[in-house]
Amino acid sequence: MHTPMIDAPRMLTELTHLAQIGAGADGAIHRVAGSRADLAARDWLSKTMKVAGLTGHRDEIGNVYGRLPDAEGPYVLLGSHADTVPAAGHLDGAYGVIAAIEVLRTLVEAGHPAARHVEIVAFWDEEGVAPESRGGLTGSTALCNSPHIEDISAYLELHVEQGPRMEAGGLDLSPVTGIVGVERYEVTMRGQENHAGASPFHLRADAGRAATRAAAALMPLCQDIDPVGIIGNIGACTFSPGAANVVPGEATLQLEVRATTEDLLQQLRTRIRRDFAALAEEEGCTCEIRRISAKPVAAFDPEIVETVEKVCRAASDRVAPMASYAGHDASVMSTRVPTGMLFVPSTSGISHNVLEHTPDHQLVMGAQALLEAAVSVVQAGSALPALTVAA
Repeated sequence: MHTPMIDAPRMLTELTHLAQIGAGADGAIHRVAGSRADLAARDWLSKTMKVAGLTGHRDEIGNVYGRLPDAEGPYVLLGSHADTVPAAGHLDGAYGVIAAIEVLRTLVEAGHPAARHVEIVAFWDEEGVAPESRGGLTGSTALCNSPHIEDISAYLELHVEQGPRMEAGGLDLSPVTGIVGVERYEVTMRGQENHAGASPFHLRADAGRAATRAAAALMPLCQDIDPVGIIGNIGACTFSPGAANVVPGEATLQLEVRATTEDLLQQLRTRIRRDFAALAEEEGCTCEIRRISAKPVAAFDPEIVETVEKVCRAASDRVAPMASYAGHDASVMSTRVPTGMLFVPSTSGISHNVLEHTPDHQLVMGAQALLEAAVSVVQAGSALPALTVAA
């Protein structure tokens, strides 16, 4: 059976419609989970699914689902999240949701047998920026802890990269191999408060200097371990007591590191603790490091990654696999079901920003690749006829 082609103008139009819900005067989107705009967007998504001939429902957490009335499980689930950060762009999450709707609608209109084995979802609170949120990935976590997860045979998510690597490499599509592990730490340097004017440099126990030296050391430390598989960030630094004429007695850093393997994360832990403690000692200070949170590395299903790569390479010769350095619902889903993702580029690597952009032809290419990957995954688990990929 030949591949049906998505209706590109329809998909792009609906992406524009969704972007208008929660948009401010400058075009930035404010659709934080649970807000009036977020709830309105979920109502609009439900109506759009109904118009497409799908039956939908919302679970207790707020996830919005859609499938054919006569659908048969287990289902290949397609989707992403509908919520945003404050002042967001129009693609993060929304693109994957709209593309999933377009894929299933296209299969239904073509009378393709795979349509009865596909379900779509708009997850609740992926971003985790609402005051009451517990860190995000809420809807996918709820699904994975619900009985409905037993009805899901696989999960596929289409997303913009949210980084500069694809554009820099001239890529159209990227099969995602997995999602990096993320760990956050609070680093506290303790020294001795003293009068800044009356304290010679060589007699100070300057917690502020120890902290700034540690912050400056993070990048070379990460690159020394692995210049490709590791990234780190110091996102906040505070000095106490915080006066220009007082040597800081205490300084605190908020540290985040991301790595592609658990082994790299372990090497990072060891080096950070060792090197930061040595820097603190050189400044006459002590160093305390407390882990605040940890999300493990998510490795996607090898067979699904191979399937996604195959359809991507059929669409373009500008394809390369990569790991995601941003978190996604796919990381949670991969703990319960075979999971895969594919990326399209982000112009200038910009995301979580009104300037977020991807050229239309690549958005269309990504949605078509999602359709072909979904059909292939359905066929792999059923007796449906093999797919002939469109040229």
